[in-house]
Amino acid sequence: MLSLGNLPTTDVMREADLNSHMHPFTDHDSIGTDDLRVITSASGVFIGDSEGNQILDGMAGLWCVNVGYGRTEIAEAAARQMTQLPYYNTFFKTTHPPVIALAEKLRRLTPDGINKFMFGTSGSDSNDTVIRLARTYWAGRGKPGKTVMIARHNAYHGSSMASASLGGMSAMHAQGGLPIPDIHHIGQPYIFDEAGDMDPNAFGLMRARELEAAIDALGEDRVAAFIAEPVQGAGGVIIPPESYWPEIQRICDERDILLVADEVICGFGRLGTWFGSHHYDIRPDMIAMAKGLSSAYLPIGGVGLTDEVYEGVSQMGEFAHGYTYSGHPVSAAAALANLDILESEGIVDRVGTHTAGVFAEKWSALGDHPLVGEASSLGLLARLELVPDAKSGSRRRFDDVGRVGGMCRDNCFANNLVMRAVRDSMVCSPPLIIKDDEIDILVERAWKALDLTAAAVADEMT
Repeated sequence: MLSLGNLPTTDVMREADLNSHMHPFTDHDSIGTDDLRVITSASGVFIGDSEGNQILDGMAGLWCVNVGYGRTEIAEAAARQMTQLPYYNTFFKTTHPPVIALAEKLRRLTPDGINKFMFGTSGSDSNDTVIRLARTYWAGRGKPGKTVMIARHNAYHGSSMASASLGGMSAMHAQGGLPIPDIHHIGQPYIFDEAGDMDPNAFGLMRARELEAAIDALGEDRVAAFIAEPVQGAGGVIIPPESYWPEIQRICDERDILLVADEVICGFGRLGTWFGSHHYDIRPDMIAMAKGLSSAYLPIGGVGLTDEVYEGVSQMGEFAHGYTYSGHPVSAAAALANLDILESEGIVDRVGTHTAGVFAEKWSALGDHPLVGEASSLGLLARLELVPDAKSGSRRRFDDVGRVGGMCRDNCFANNLVMRAVRDSMVCSPPLIIKDDEIDILVERAWKALDLTAAAVADEMT
């Protein structure tokens, strides 16, 4: 039996893990004991493993540890709340101070018009809630036939039955009987892979107008909402052309369709603004949030909605939806402490006025690597496109899609850097508190991983 007070050797922990632990998003038949890295500590932008390695976390966990690791203020706030009120629900006309204070603070930080908040535990259940709210809203407005949710191919909105259905990832839809009914997907604004020779803004307009075509095909009287991330994260850090979001906003406004911004990744400073909606001047009817809400110190998510949506839902009487941990007092206290850090230390402003610019300049240098067809970033989200013939300017991909990206990811980890492979794109999302010299370390280790990957690819060709 593993004891947390006196950890055994790495090999013992690896074996215990394989004997009893089922990992998310993992091919378990492919895992051997040597493949497992046991993470035991963390501070700032670094995580430590059981072998003593200090690893720069270029993914902030799963896009979520915005204030970095080791913030005792959050731990202390959670401990105080744990001793005072460790749990009570928010069902049945009941509330408590942490959830009241958190909702009040979010009302001030979120985009104009977002005034009400319903809480859960993750981005997945936030987007489940979005579906329920959108359909109930239209029923409350006397249009119960408006049930169809439109999202994008290659979008990620969670991994529950409903949220994975909203997402447009074919590999997820191939398992478990997805998608659920009344979900429709349109194209994504992925310039590098899909624009070809089109002008980027013309391409952005074309992709946005697929929403209008879908509304016409499905019938405006059937479409409830369009949902999208301001920047697609898990899909590969897909930064849309500048023309895209204004056209999406126009279409939703003119066609009586709710606009939902999935801010699970972009929210709480990732783009150098409090929300991605602020960066793109999106006026959402609802926003989904999680991750940076507590910097992942405790599980919490939620949905913000306008008074209009709230009133429409209220027309239906009791909204028969919620979770045991909706507005959990300890999670709410941790989220409040996290937001206080982001505000008091000016972290979001610093990303927007300083760190994003430094990061963009240094990250762009990776575009000179012979394996990289494009190096792009926005705020502290970034992507490298790996291609076999970057020198020619070709965007042609490797034949065995995902294999080279997987090699590069493994080379990053071997070089004490966490980056993520999405097909043959390498993506990055460091903690918002990353310092300039730490960005240097990140880029240096990424370049070394690219060199190792390029050498391995070259060896295979000889």
